[in-house]
Amino acid sequence: MNLFPGIKGIVAYTDASKAVKAIEDIYNTNSALIHDAFKRLLEGEEAPEPLLAEATYPYVGIQVTPKDLNLDAQLSYGVVVEAGIYGGTVTRPDIFRRYYHDQISLLIDRHKVPVYVGASNWPIPLPFAMDHTPAQLDPRTLDMGQLWQLQTGFALPDLSRVNDDIANCTYRPGANGTKPVSMFSGERVDYSLHRLHHYTGTSPDHFQGFVLLTNYQRYVDEFVAFGISQLESSTEYEALVIPGNALYERGNTDVALPKSLPQMPAYHLKRKDGMGITFINIGVGPTNAKTITDHLAVLRPHCWLMLGHCAGLRSTQALGDYVLAHGYVREDNVLNQDLPTWIPVPPIAEVQVALQQAVKNIALKNESLKTGMRTGTIVTTDNRNWELRSDELYERFRQSRAVALDMESATVAANGFRFRVPYGTLLCVSDKPIHGEIKLRGMANHFYNERVNQHLRIGLEAIRLLRAQGVDQLHSRKLRGFDEPPFR
Repeated sequence: MNLFPGIKGIVAYTDASKAVKAIEDIYNTNSALIHDAFKRLLEGEEAPEPLLAEATYPYVGIQVTPKDLNLDAQLSYGVVVEAGIYGGTVTRPDIFRRYYHDQISLLIDRHKVPVYVGASNWPIPLPFAMDHTPAQLDPRTLDMGQLWQLQTGFALPDLSRVNDDIANCTYRPGANGTKPVSMFSGERVDYSLHRLHHYTGTSPDHFQGFVLLTNYQRYVDEFVAFGISQLESSTEYEALVIPGNALYERGNTDVALPKSLPQMPAYHLKRKDGMGITFINIGVGPTNAKTITDHLAVLRPHCWLMLGHCAGLRSTQALGDYVLAHGYVREDNVLNQDLPTWIPVPPIAEVQVALQQAVKNIALKNESLKTGMRTGTIVTTDNRNWELRSDELYERFRQSRAVALDMESATVAANGFRFRVPYGTLLCVSDKPIHGEIKLRGMANHFYNERVNQHLRIGLEAIRLLRAQGVDQLHSRKLRGFDEPPFR
């Protein structure tokens, strides 16, 4: 019986390294078909359509019978909890090589069954294959006649089959009852890799395993300065990448910042093991927060943390106090279709402990945490001028016991919950509008100079602590559903 209908050249592997090598061979061979056909088109020849029909994504599958199940309740990923056939398309082994190797190794070790690799029947769209093509194959050189030929000679993105049903727990099993092996299809991943490059101005292969998000550009200068100091004084990090893919390296830190920035500029302090830090200024508002985390999720980071400013809602808070979120009132309204508001977004214990300890280590070494940090509920709103409705909102603040308000944190946390990416929020009180302390320009500048560096260092310290305890401790079972895909 064919376990994986429509999959060509399927081969069983009990060695993860050989399985990943097969994925690489299939992807590279099929991408080369597209590159060669595109080059012929630029040279005035017709694209060889029969060859393009073979230019499909690699496929990874596994069959687990009841006797093969591993019911260790401590496992949060890399394991199948229900017997059945699992499979799905994968992409860009140049970026995901380590990830694929880790996930496939876990499945083979825990179930003692082979993993199958073959070529799917899902074509690789031309724009995604060309994202990492040689520079001379530039689609912008096409004239209108050549663009018309693309409509018939190449596969183009088909967003009608790209969705987040698996992440949203609304999917239906595929052919032969096949369940998904991972949360995203190859085309969904490629779509997000393309978007990440567009929004952040950096190539997706630079992104690291830990992500800091902020809503203020002022933090960027501090992060760049920190990155350069690390390159000059330590061997832990190997490079700092800034928008435009400009590279600071040890011994070469004289690199100019770009004159113009993309919508959500990213900066990557890279380690050889991929466990460095990606820092992104997502700007203001829940729409940006959803957009960037929708796409970051395909990279399967180990954690993302929100470091931003907020309005303090309690009279006992002072400007510069920190707020560690342990709950969220979701009035951002951007995820209601994907994650209904009745679904709770729980705190992740390991992240909470790391953030709390980081505040103690950096900001309150000889003081009680209660003197400069409050743990509580954050309200996230989509109304930038909520202050003009503060009388109307005051009762809601009281009922929710909220301690602070911002425009991004609940969105970042909710998408972390939705995509099974550990998350956390540490905010800094920058004004108290309902108590008459609004953010005036001179006062704001003093506040920023006082707190930005310290706040960033707390975030960096939290990542150090999380990395030191090991990422296996970080990934929480509370983010997993009843019948999760086995890949993390």
